[in-house]
Amino acid sequence: MTASIAALFRYPIKGFAPQQQDSAQLNVAKAFPGDRLFAIEDGPSGFDPAAPGFVSKQNFAVLAKYAKVAMATTIYDEATGVLTATAQGQPDFCEAINTQAGKSAFCTWLAGLLAGETDAPLKMLDGLGHRFLDHPKGHVSVLNMASVRDLEQRLGRPVDPMRFRANIHVEGWPAWAELDWADRNLRLGDAQVIGFKPIVRCAATEVDPSTANRDIEMTTLLFNLYGHMHMGLYVQVTSAGAVTVGGEATLLED
Repeated sequence: MTASIAALFRYPIKGFAPQQQDSAQLNVAKAFPGDRLFAIEDGPSGFDPAAPGFVSKQNFAVLAKYAKVAMATTIYDEATGVLTATAQGQPDFCEAINTQAGKSAFCTWLAGLLAGETDAPLKMLDGLGHRFLDHPKGHVSVLNMASVRDLEQRLGRPVDPMRFRANIHVEGWPAWAELDWADRNLRLGDAQVIGFKPIVRCAATEVDPSTANRDIEMTTLLFNLYGHMHMGLYVQVTSAGAVTVGGEATLLED
């Protein structure tokens, strides 16, 4: 069952804008490169950088809590540590966030965007190797574009696949086939991965990423239409290799 990699995305700041890329190097038991490096703490979360561990997204300023986060366009340059951010009605932001001063400055900028929605102190966390994933073992997320199109047909309206914030978009698999691929081996480009579990969706998917409006009750509709709240598949890398837009995405024989 061979398909192709249609797009690749990383999300440097948890809950914020994607950055599209043409290729990436997947490494064994590691998250997607450059993904969920930072998170914005929305009040004390209990995260300990000396002993980093999983923290629920509800402790962070993310789309599931604040639709206005979608108004921010952010671009992070790993080589320089510089983050640029823009949003309508806000001054442009451009500072290095590899310093505490830069992190604090971005939180001040974000507090202006979220004014009236949160009074909790915002703090940018740097995982320093830890990744702020939605699931502690959900290293890489894969979205089957045919499943999105099937959902569009059932809803009778367009559904932007960016609502699902996946790392790898795949074209050519049958709709919803991926939900049966836990513990199945796949090849993505030159890398080999194993399916971990279907991705349970949350309130973040209600938000239109282009308008920042909550306009689809996604989890309710998924359950009503399909009897589940899944879209996409978490995978874990078992053999390192490059993934490239246009490369093959293949379910391997057991």
